[in-house]
Parts: sequence; structure tokens; C-alpha cells
Amino acid sequence: MSKLSFLSRYFLIVKRLKAKPYSSLEELQAYIERQGELLQTRVENLEVTFSQRTFQRDVKDIKELFGFSIEFSRKEKGYFITNESESLNFQRMVEAFEMFNSLNIAQDLKPYLHLETRLPQGTENLYGLLHAIKNKLQIRFDYQKFWEDDKKKRNVEPYALKEFKNRWYLMAKNQSEEIVKSFALDRLTNLEITNVKFETTKDYDIEEAYRYCFGIVSHNGENPQEIVLSFDPFQGKYIKSLPLHPTQEVVNDDEEELLISLKLCITHDFIMELLSHGDNVMVIKPSSLALQIKAAHRKAFEQY
Repeated sequence: MSKLSFLSRYFLIVKRLKAKPYSSLEELQAYIERQGELLQTRVENLEVTFSQRTFQRDVKDIKELFGFSIEFSRKEKGYFITNESESLNFQRMVEAFEMFNSLNIAQDLKPYLHLETRLPQGTENLYGLLHAIKNKLQIRFDYQKFWEDDKKKRNVEPYALKEFKNRWYLMAKNQSEEIVKSFALDRLTNLEITNVKFETTKDYDIEEAYRYCFGIVSHNGENPQEIVLSFDPFQGKYIKSLPLHPTQEVVNDDEEELLISLKLCITHDFIMELLSHGDNVMVIKPSSLALQIKAAHRKAFEQY
């Protein structure tokens, strides 16, 4: 059986239990067999089978691969996902399956389905980097900044991977500077994983380091500030549906405006985000940020 067959079964199990928690084994089997038949009509040589034995193995594989558990409730007499709210992998897994399924349905609908032609770059190194991070192995690679003409060899200790706006970044301790920096994967080539072990810097926590940051630019030791933004009601609908940052809180929401507060370090990435909203947003506080946005808009205006 192909790897795609295994993955399809994993996705179908998760999709069913997300839509209908406490499904019985019989209900899962009926659902997967029915959905499997539909997938088989779209994907050549795809075989999706289900049994109690394969399900028990799938439960173990799903926990190991995606980090959430499937358990049986004697009270409800069915299976359920125990910690889906805690796992970003859970949501990503469901999204990936829905996209895979939709694209296969739409094979003959090209005139009606318009996808971006953007191709992901740098993702071919994800597996190798994860291996190096997990096993604490030093790595070497060539790296070229956008503003430099030549590539430079880097020797680093890889700590973590971070995603921001469809780009992946490696967070690593640059041995030449002894500081943790970010490296964009689309500018990283000739990756070499060494056999040299390293010890992670004990006082570095990537989640804590970026807790009050927007994007990939670190705070460089600055303290977070309270930021208050006013959006027009229409743009506010988008901001509520897709918050700018986990610290976002709604202060006021009426027919006049959406007023939100954030706790963030003011970085270049955050300023660029505010500028992208044009005249749909106004900085209420701090005044220093308002002046930066005002100066940037004035400079743009003076170019015309």
C-alpha cells in the first residue's frame, strides 16, 4: 500500500472525528470506506482500506506524527480527539487534507480555479534542518542576503524553524557572532549536516524571544509597549477574523470604528504591516509609533 494511502486514511479519521466526535468504530469504517471510494475515483492507484487492526496502528501513527491523541470514551461509546485545541499540527493537518482533496476534485475545473503561480523555495531543506535541530547537530550552508552580491559560508547551531507570511526561517546561533539570528530558507543553499554535537543555550527560548514580536525581526532587548489602533468598521471585520497578533484585544467595536490593543515590540515588520493597511488604520498610541507611520506616509506621498 502506498504512503499516500496511509496518509489519506489518517486524514479521513481526523476529519471524521473533528466533525463528529465520539464516532464508533463502525461509523468510522463506513465513513472512511465511502470517502475512500470517492478519492479512488480521482487518484490513480490509491487504495484506502480500514479495519480495527489498521485503526489501532493509525492511532499510534497519528499521535507520533502530529502530536495529538485519539481515545475511546466509554461514557459516549465512541472515539474522540483529546487535545486538538492544543495542537497547531491538528489544524494544519486538516487544512492540508482539505486542500489535497479540493485540488483533486478540481482537476477538470481549471477555468474556475485560479492558483498562485508562486512556488515555495527552501522547503527542500526542512527535513534535514529538523533532523539537525532534534539531534543537536551543527550545520553549514551558503547564505546570501538580498543586499549582498556574494554568498557567505555560515556555521551555526540550529535551534528552531519559524514561519512568517509563507516563508520559513531558521533560528540558529551564529558561531562567528555568538548570537541567535534568523536565516531565510529561500536564501540558504548547500546545506551540510555535520556530526558535531552542540548544547542549546539554556537562556534562549524561541517562544519567549518572539512572544511580543510581530514577524521575524527580534526585539533586540526592547521592552514591549501597549499599542492602540483604530480601524474603520469594514477593515475591522478582517482584523477580527484574522488578528494581527495573539496579544490582540478588542477595546471598542461599533459602527464608527474597531479599536484594538496589542502588546508588542515595535519592529520593522510591524511598521510594514501597519503601512500595508493605508488609511484604514490610525495609530492612537504610542505617539512615537504614530509619528513613524506619519513620516513614512509623507515620504511615500512626496515621491509622486
